[in-house]
Amino acid sequence: MIIRETGPFSWNIAEKAEKLSGKDRNLMKQYEVFELALNGQPPEGSEALAEVNAVFTCDGQEKEVKGFYDGNGVYKVRFLPEKCGTYSWKVSGAVAAEGSKECVPGEKHGLVRTEKTHFVYEDGTRYIPFGTTIYALIHQEDALVRETMESLKKAPFNKVRHCVFPKSYDFNQNEPPCYAFEKDAEGNWDVNRPNYRFWERLEKAILELADMGIESDLILFHPYDRWGFAVMSAEENEIYLRYAVRRLSAFPSVWWSMANEYDLCFAKTKEDWARFEEIIKEEDPYGHLLSNHYCMKSYDNSRENITHLSMQNILFYKAPQWIREYKKPLIYDECCYEGNIHLSWGNISAEEMVHRFWCAYCDGAFATHGETYLSNDDVLWWAKGGKLKGKSPEGIAFLREVMERLPGALEPWDEPVWTLYEPELQDGEAPADLMENPFFKLRASLTDAEKDALDLKDSAYCGHFEEKAFIKYYGIQQPARSCMFLPKDHIYRIELIDTREQKRSVLMSGASGTVWFDMPGKEKMAVLAVADD
Repeated sequence: MIIRETGPFSWNIAEKAEKLSGKDRNLMKQYEVFELALNGQPPEGSEALAEVNAVFTCDGQEKEVKGFYDGNGVYKVRFLPEKCGTYSWKVSGAVAAEGSKECVPGEKHGLVRTEKTHFVYEDGTRYIPFGTTIYALIHQEDALVRETMESLKKAPFNKVRHCVFPKSYDFNQNEPPCYAFEKDAEGNWDVNRPNYRFWERLEKAILELADMGIESDLILFHPYDRWGFAVMSAEENEIYLRYAVRRLSAFPSVWWSMANEYDLCFAKTKEDWARFEEIIKEEDPYGHLLSNHYCMKSYDNSRENITHLSMQNILFYKAPQWIREYKKPLIYDECCYEGNIHLSWGNISAEEMVHRFWCAYCDGAFATHGETYLSNDDVLWWAKGGKLKGKSPEGIAFLREVMERLPGALEPWDEPVWTLYEPELQDGEAPADLMENPFFKLRASLTDAEKDALDLKDSAYCGHFEEKAFIKYYGIQQPARSCMFLPKDHIYRIELIDTREQKRSVLMSGASGTVWFDMPGKEKMAVLAVADD
């Protein structure tokens, strides 16, 4: 039996071999995949459920990890060291091995975790998701995958939603190069026999994206299918899930998205989704992020295993309510796509896409881009990748720069709006007789539906980081004069941000308390106040 410690993957097989034979082969690095490849006899039963168990120990702390079979008599155990130190391991089951290795500091940040209502890397580095959608990324020919990766190098995105299974839908009718499983003698998918070429292909994509700082929001199920993957049995789904999670959970850049539009997966029940949650929890020793995306009926995001909300709507004014209700990060993973196809969800303008991003982020939420421009070669970014044709990535890049330069993560900010109705109140504190004002007296009597209608009509989008930064995005409002209600015990520098022109200018310095200022009377403007002290 041979124990082989392997390193990173590459689309270039020769490059991969060179890396494995080089000096990095013997290194274990913090937050990077450490892999043991062990030779043994092929499994007698299910190749997908081959029993390989490993225990890694460091400083008296144990981590149990399940390995998997990778074909040709090779079993693999992948481990993600989350701290430095000396690790010993013991492998048992279909193969057996023992060893130890010193883990040294690496250059990676680890898994993305949730921290209250935002995200952070495992090492404490801030992470603000700016996503895009390429559903069938890995189901294209190599040349198109290569073109997509080159496009992403120049784009502002650090998260990609993409699918394990191929997609059958408008503008996405090609056959993929390979599939997740082999077929049996009757021509049916055999989930007990993984197609190892496919899984290596998926891993290469995940790793190349990770090298660019891009997280893989990996979609495990979806309804858009002509091959039979969407109607597999409960047993088949479980076998597939266990193999996928055992194989991929050591990759720090993976997020689990149980489905794209789970509510269209009519072959699966509410109980099935709950069971999927538990299987992922059982098989993933690292606790990657987990969500479930919907079409019309939102998933129960209050469930303990669900780490964040993956939404499909444009109700940005609701973000503060949902963030406070669920106490989890909120991503508008589908807020329509920039493009020109005949379907309403795929023909908004670049300006509108950027506007929706600003609405989300200034409210303390996040958003995901997509692009659906018609093309003679039938290559639409949202489906297959290729080249980005739209203009919204430029505007999103500008927003990303603004967000990442803030002193911390934004949370929803409720302005003291009564000051707008009684401007003489300069301290921002509600008067004792506030309810004598007919507006506020009426507002207090509204039903939830009536309040939603009012908020939708009047919404501006406001967020803050502690008392260090406040931002307000006016959207379609065009004020010639406005104000901000800032704490009195800090001094702020206030900027005007023209999101259309991607320009920033100073409105006021030395600001404190309630301050009024002139505005240009144009749409898509924001103001940002950052404490100077």
